[in-house]
Amino acid sequence: MERRIIHLNIADFSVAVERLLNSSLKSKPVIIADPSPRAVVYDMSDEAYSEGVRKGMLLNTARRRCRAALVLAPRPEHYRKALNRCLEHALHYTPLVERSSGNGHLYLDVTGTHRLFGPPPDIGWRLRNTLRRDLGLDPIWSIASSKLVAKVASRLVKPRGEYIVGGGEEGSFLAPLPLDLLPGVAQVDLIRLQNLNIRRVYQVAALSTQELSVLCDHRARLLYQVVRGIDPSPVQPAGPPGSEYSHQHTFSPDTNQETVVRAALITLAQQVGHGLRQRGLGCRRVAVTLFYTDGLSVARQAVAKTPVSDDPALQQLALTALYRGWHRRVRLRQISLACSLIQHPVQQLSLFAAVDPDQQRNKRLSEAFDAIRARCGHDKILRGAQQPIVAGMQ
Repeated sequence: MERRIIHLNIADFSVAVERLLNSSLKSKPVIIADPSPRAVVYDMSDEAYSEGVRKGMLLNTARRRCRAALVLAPRPEHYRKALNRCLEHALHYTPLVERSSGNGHLYLDVTGTHRLFGPPPDIGWRLRNTLRRDLGLDPIWSIASSKLVAKVASRLVKPRGEYIVGGGEEGSFLAPLPLDLLPGVAQVDLIRLQNLNIRRVYQVAALSTQELSVLCDHRARLLYQVVRGIDPSPVQPAGPPGSEYSHQHTFSPDTNQETVVRAALITLAQQVGHGLRQRGLGCRRVAVTLFYTDGLSVARQAVAKTPVSDDPALQQLALTALYRGWHRRVRLRQISLACSLIQHPVQQLSLFAAVDPDQQRNKRLSEAFDAIRARCGHDKILRGAQQPIVAGMQ
C-alpha cells in the first residue's frame, strides 16, 4: 500500500501563539528573541521576514533591518502547550504522529486510515478546520508519499494553503524547483553545484551517483535520493506531552574552534541526561541545531536503537549529529540540543550474553555525577572535555 504522509505546518508558530495571547500583535512585525547582549532571533512574523529578518540572526542586526518590529522574549512553555494541543487533535486520526525539530511541525502517517476517516485530503481539511476553531491556529498542510516531499510541498504554499502530491508524481513535482528548497542538501554542496551553474533539481537528477561523487564526496548517494523524492524514513510516534528535552548555548565570542564547540555540546548533553535520569527515562533521538554568524542554521539528528540516558551515550549521539551538519568554516553563534522519542530504558537480562561492563560503568558514573552536583552544585565537578568552554566562560 502506498504511503500517505501529511505534513502539518503552523507558519511562524511562536509568533502565532503570541498573537493568540495578545491580539494587538496581529499584522504587526514581531521578533521573538532573548533580551541579552548577544541574543539571536528565535522566530519572527511574516512582516519581519519580508524586511530581511531571519532565524538565528543577531538581534541587533534584525532590529536595524526592521526598526518597527516588536521584540518579545520567547515563552517555550506556552509554545509546548499549544503544540501538545495540536498533537492531541492529530492523534485522533493516527497513532503515528511525529514532532519535527522545528516548532509547529507535525508529520502524520495516515496510510490505510481511509476506511475510518476517508481519503487523506479529507483528514487534512478536517484537522485544519479543527485547529482553526478550537485553537485559533491556521496551519498549512500537504500530502505526499514521504516526509521529504511533503515538507517541500508545504514550503511552496507558505504562509497559508495546502498542496497534494500524488503517488508517482514526486519526480515531476521536484524537477523545476531550486535546490535550496530541498531539506537535507548541505550548504557546501549547494555552493559547489552553483559554481557549475547547477541550481535546479532536474539538473542534479540528470547526474549519476558517480558524477555526483566527484562534487559531493560521500554525500552523493543521499543527494541522488533527495532530488528524486526518495525518503523511506518512517514517521516516529511522538512521546507523551512534555516528553522533549532541549537546551542551548550561545558562544561569546562567536567561534569555529572544534574544542570549544565540542565542549559546549557535551555540556548540553549532560544537562539533558541529568533531566532524563531524574525521571527514569531515556531517549532514542538527539537533534543538534547550529546557528551561524551569517544567520544560516543547520539541523541534524542521530538515532539510537534503544533508549539511552547515560552521559557518554548521549554525547556520542550528539557528536554524531554535530558532524553530520557541521561542514562550514563560518563561525557559530549558538548551538542547541534536543532529545525526543522519550521512553523508559529497556531493562532486560540476557540468558547467555554478559551485561556490557562499559555500559554499566557509564551508568554508575553518570549517577555519581548527578549525586555530587545535587549536593555541591553543577559547576563543582566537570569532565575533561568541558574545560575549553569553562575557560571561555571565565
